[in-house]
Amino acid sequence: MSKIKSVLIANRGEIAVRVIRTLKRMGIKAVAVYSDADKNSLHVKLADEAYHIGPSIPIYSYLNIEALKEAIIRSRVDAVHPGYGFLSENAKFAKAVEDLGVIWIGPPYRTMEKLESKTWLRKIASSIDIPVIPGSIGTITFEEAFKYGESLGYPVLIKADRGGGGKGIKLVKTKNELKEAYESAVREAFNAFGSSEVYIEKYIYRPRHIEVQVLMDYHGNVVTLGERECSIQRRYQKIIEEAPSVVVSKKVREYISNMAARIVKEVGCYNACTVEFIRDQDGNFYLTEINKRIQVEHPVTEMLTGIDIVEQQVRIASGEKLGINSVYEFQGHAIEARVYAEDPNTFIPSPGKITRLSLPDGSSVRIDHALEEGVTITPYYDPLIAKVISYGGSRIDAISNLRTALRGIVIDGIKTSVPFLLRILDHDKFVKGDIDTQLVERELVKG
Repeated sequence: MSKIKSVLIANRGEIAVRVIRTLKRMGIKAVAVYSDADKNSLHVKLADEAYHIGPSIPIYSYLNIEALKEAIIRSRVDAVHPGYGFLSENAKFAKAVEDLGVIWIGPPYRTMEKLESKTWLRKIASSIDIPVIPGSIGTITFEEAFKYGESLGYPVLIKADRGGGGKGIKLVKTKNELKEAYESAVREAFNAFGSSEVYIEKYIYRPRHIEVQVLMDYHGNVVTLGERECSIQRRYQKIIEEAPSVVVSKKVREYISNMAARIVKEVGCYNACTVEFIRDQDGNFYLTEINKRIQVEHPVTEMLTGIDIVEQQVRIASGEKLGINSVYEFQGHAIEARVYAEDPNTFIPSPGKITRLSLPDGSSVRIDHALEEGVTITPYYDPLIAKVISYGGSRIDAISNLRTALRGIVIDGIKTSVPFLLRILDHDKFVKGDIDTQLVERELVKG
């Protein structure tokens, strides 16, 4: 029996709804928070309690640690689940929660602090013989970047040490571009992350992005749940994720799962963490980062394994031992498509009121969302409004089921990315599994 009896979800939208559903199934009280814009949102309606935390602009509400602390104190919850985005990977918020004597459903804040630095992880990985992309192990000056550029050979990437979300990354094709790119990356890193430190990596041509889901309890048990392929991206943002990867055999799955388990244990990333790798065209895997929260694409793994990752998070945070085993073989195939409130051609956000809503259902399809007719999609938050996950006995079946589900979606009043997602699913290279992180921008995006 979990010692956690009540949980505040420090988030909104579909992830808040998704967490609430698991909490209710576990018999745990669900407490929501909301901004002015979200006072009538579905996650507020589904929760057992809800607390207002401020104006619609995120910095005054969902990113406001003091407002969230007040809600935590008032609600007297046992634990906080941060979801993803907002403050989910913010070590200061995790520490603030723990300082209140409340359980943080995630890795310890000290681990989160260290993992904010990509070069810290590169050093740890290198020390235990886990491959990282060739480049600097630590942060670099411009003079050092120049030397690395000469030794690595161009093109290279200059990357923010504490970056994420595709920010602070600059492609350098020749040494003549290095100075401007370096200075631009430094500025962007400081403005976005408060740190101007950067490092350099060799540019990997047409890589695949493959990640491993890991769970670790406080009794030393580590479980890996296989990989997810996340190579369909636009501007470093994932669009479609699937499992298993067409290039990962059982032997390779065991290899990358072993690396993922070793690095998670080495850094002390308890609870749910995702270890991300880049695979080059020669089949080499390189560790890139550890995500210290639940991933947007976690339903892909849940559809394949039947394991509720949120439930496992709560149980680990309660001090329980993992009662599940690692997964090295999958039955069937699962694919997730992210639906955004945006123009499917220009990708400009499309806020507005949903005047008509119809979502398909069925045993082979899961849709995570917080949508209702009459709800207004505001411009204040990420335009991700739903995730459509399909299952099939084969990859072709899963693609077909996802295609059918997307065609069955009716969301009037706003534009959505559904037509763009269908173009991807119909693309010959996607159907064949011949994909990489640059495919979308190379062949599917105009201009």
